[in-house]
Amino acid sequence: MALLLNEEQGMLRDSAAVFIAENASIAQLRALRDSNDPEGFSRPVWTQFKEMGFTGILIPEAQGGLGLGTVEAGAVMEEIGRNLAASPFWASSVLATTALRLAGTAAQQDQWLTRLANGQSIATLALDEFAKHQPARITTRAVRQGSGWQIDGQKVFVIDGHVADLLLVLARTGEGLSLFAVPRTTAGITCERIVMLDARLSARIAFNAVQVDDGARLGGADLAAGVLERILDTGRATLAAELVGLADAVFGRTTQYLKERKQFGKLIGEFQALQHRAAELYVDIEMARAATMKALSMLDEAPDKAAHWVSVAKAKAGSAATRAVQEGVQMHGGMGMTDAFDIGLFMKRARVLQELLGDAHFHQDRVARLRSY
Repeated sequence: MALLLNEEQGMLRDSAAVFIAENASIAQLRALRDSNDPEGFSRPVWTQFKEMGFTGILIPEAQGGLGLGTVEAGAVMEEIGRNLAASPFWASSVLATTALRLAGTAAQQDQWLTRLANGQSIATLALDEFAKHQPARITTRAVRQGSGWQIDGQKVFVIDGHVADLLLVLARTGEGLSLFAVPRTTAGITCERIVMLDARLSARIAFNAVQVDDGARLGGADLAAGVLERILDTGRATLAAELVGLADAVFGRTTQYLKERKQFGKLIGEFQALQHRAAELYVDIEMARAATMKALSMLDEAPDKAAHWVSVAKAKAGSAATRAVQEGVQMHGGMGMTDAFDIGLFMKRARVLQELLGDAHFHQDRVARLRSY
């Protein structure tokens, strides 16, 4: 199994790198933050995402997508992390798309995947209910009501939930867990827009006696635990890719600063202690990159065996990014704590990404359980 991108994947990454750097830069994130933009991303740039084909990377060609794999989605996510790009790409084009592709019926896929591929709709997964990621603790319930279902409960940390046209709601039924495709404008849904630490937007969503027909349940049956884990693992591995891109960008900015800043008449990059710290950080990031590539490749080639590698990648990438931003702030000195430098924005984003779909502690514990410790 190759741990490097092939030629076609490299070309996709390169095109994403140029496009995102030019159209969804950190400057745009600052502008969205400072104007308190109600959507938290640029609609014109999202249209360009569609025109570049990025919105359809994981969608089969039959529904208007590119029919590519998780490795390609990870390549785009790495560039998103490198530029702190504000975009619903992960929530809609990765996580929700994977849920529809793995759990949806043919009719549901035809109805929604085509709309997601051509940018007509945005979707997201409404999963977590607590401050920490606990997918086994779902209290939202779906109860049979005639020929349909009634959904009651509350979801938090719903990424891009305030702009999503479609909510994929994980709820407990009498037999187990099911996903329900629910338009956000359905009666009984209330959505509170939340500005997160990193200036991105999520939502707290309440479901009060929300009525949906039987065709809203993905797959028409209770969701197999393995299917749910594969959906979440796709999200986790691509988040790891974003963390790697973020860490790499911070490393590049920090080493450049070491080559420019002078103290006591010398460039601070000449101090051996800082050289050692930079070298250790570089190794950490490259290990995270290799672990992430392994996880992305396993999801494409052997998804039933990918869980272990996904948790290794999410834990390692989260730890490496945390170290990168902490070292970045320290090596920039007092200026690193100010909003004039971008390092603080990277630090805040890394903290949010750590929590999304499980932090390093969650995934270290998961690896131990998978290995029967």
